[in-house]
Amino acid sequence: MAICTGCSLLCEDIEATIKDGNITAVKNLCRKGNGHYQALKTDRTKPMIDGKEVALDAAVSKAVEILKNSKNPLLCGWSNMTMEAQAAGILLARKLGATICDTSPTCQEDLMERIMDGKIPTCTLDDVRNFADTSVFWGSDPSNSHPRHLSRFSYYPRGEKRQKSYEEERICVTVDVRKSATATLCSNYYFRQPPGGDAEFAEAVLAVLDGKIPKVGDKKRMIELGTLLRKTEYGVIFPGPGMLLALQGKMDLFEKLVAKLNEITKFKVLPMPEHCNTRGYYQLMREQTGFINGVSLRGGAPAHGPEQRLAAAAKSCDAVLAVGSDPLAELPLATARALTRANVPLIAIDPHRSLTTDAAKVVIPSAMSGLEAGGTALRMDGVKIAFEPLIKPGKPDLLSDEQILARIMEAI
Repeated sequence: MAICTGCSLLCEDIEATIKDGNITAVKNLCRKGNGHYQALKTDRTKPMIDGKEVALDAAVSKAVEILKNSKNPLLCGWSNMTMEAQAAGILLARKLGATICDTSPTCQEDLMERIMDGKIPTCTLDDVRNFADTSVFWGSDPSNSHPRHLSRFSYYPRGEKRQKSYEEERICVTVDVRKSATATLCSNYYFRQPPGGDAEFAEAVLAVLDGKIPKVGDKKRMIELGTLLRKTEYGVIFPGPGMLLALQGKMDLFEKLVAKLNEITKFKVLPMPEHCNTRGYYQLMREQTGFINGVSLRGGAPAHGPEQRLAAAAKSCDAVLAVGSDPLAELPLATARALTRANVPLIAIDPHRSLTTDAAKVVIPSAMSGLEAGGTALRMDGVKIAFEPLIKPGKPDLLSDEQILARIMEAI
């Protein structure tokens, strides 16, 4: 069996046929995973300096030169690489005295930190499959972000205690600003919210659970939802970016709601990061710096605050190393523009051509994690998944992210 690193589900049941060093057939991939595997053959990067192809050693040497001469470097990305590569990146950031950030929405950090601190109860995806009878997708749409979520874990599978599955024993509730693909599947329990209305929705649910009449929304339907939640035996809330952005700065309200639900029944929370190893990055950063993201390692002691957030760090840095992500495509326009300011050299380590590699002064190609390079990653629920490379890289000199970062570290 092979692993798919196309999203944070890290599906382990992929059947791949290898012939003459190439993948000739694959089973059990979703459409997103299929695109990930197909990417082995499309838009692969080449070592470049100022848009001209060079030898790999020359590209690495130029990257070393830029980072050596930098007084305030920014290392960003990290979510689409192995934990071994992430650990190498943290070591490099220490040596450079750099600021290190990932490119995930900052609202996700607050939830993850509360889960790691034990303030919000969580579980594994296997617990969801075996025991959950109610899944609440709040601001998330797994049918598109994690296409096998419903089929492997939360709605369709027959688990240890949920043998009758979605037909009789599982209910999905969706809370979203639009009728997403997931909401269409669960149309009986779809609660449409105006943009930014998640706090009012949470307060309405709390009111119903306290036996009060809610002040917002369809009162009859909110009471129906409260009754459903009370009857739940094992519930799981899957917050997505839509909900987390709306509740930014108000996560105490969500924590209060989860605590109230657990006074009545059993409810867990599982974050929905999209990239394959966002959870691993947060975990490593927490263990090695005391903070889960946005840390300056200048002067030895880790510093964390508003000035270390990616949006602020992008405006003050004098060199950028982007690895394991495509920040120019993922970040808000103002932050992307700050990363591409004149006289701020951008180094990109990536297996594929992207907006970031097109804008980079130096491009260093890397092997695809999970396909051409092995290692470990944390699934969205924190379960560690180890994987071996399926095939050898297409070019003999193609290195993994970990090997490239180790070479840069050694040269500096």
